[in-house]
Amino acid sequence: MSTNRFNEQIFQEMPIIGILRNISLEDISHILPHYIASGLTTLEITMNSPAAEDSIRFAVEKYAGQLNVGAGTVCNMHELDLALSAGAQFIVTPIVNEDVIKECVKRKIPIFPGAYTATEIYNAWKLGASRIKVFPATSLGPNHFKDLQGPFPNIKLVATGGISLDNLVAFLDAGVTGFGIGSTLFNKEYIKEKKWTELFEVFCTYQQLVKNYFGKNKNGN
Repeated sequence: MSTNRFNEQIFQEMPIIGILRNISLEDISHILPHYIASGLTTLEITMNSPAAEDSIRFAVEKYAGQLNVGAGTVCNMHELDLALSAGAQFIVTPIVNEDVIKECVKRKIPIFPGAYTATEIYNAWKLGASRIKVFPATSLGPNHFKDLQGPFPNIKLVATGGISLDNLVAFLDAGVTGFGIGSTLFNKEYIKEKKWTELFEVFCTYQQLVKNYFGKNKNGN
């Protein structure tokens, strides 16, 4: 895995983006070894978090070759510049910002813009987006994502918002190619109480669920 580029292969194999929002750098330093040990490989640190740039820089430098590290909640060009200067390997936005998408495409940085309507999804894809983050996923439901495969069979969708162990498989069945998972993956109480072993077990449960799903489908079961 390149130390400064997004690794598409490991994301396809384990398409979970863990979203770290408003978590301190100190806590992140404890979380990441467990995250990696569980087999999860892609992480998003939101730009509206305290010391976001320092956290991104730390994760990229400390775990080069082990993690895809991205910046989330990038809403404008200024935030994009800050994120890329910190070493972010991919960008996630909550909106369709044409300038941000075009700049990422120009720099060959994977960009996952946030969209809701079919028009937003198509327009973002047409601008060159790598994948489209559809939010809020659970409000729309798995069937909505399945229906989008009709007109947009080649657009890769990342379901974000409310994804949990209870519904993740249903979204995979609907054709989703990735997930953005925040609070259900990074349990706030565990983090507050420094229960790193319990947090590791949560990571492992998600990783195993996806691994088993791909294994069954590969074997034709």
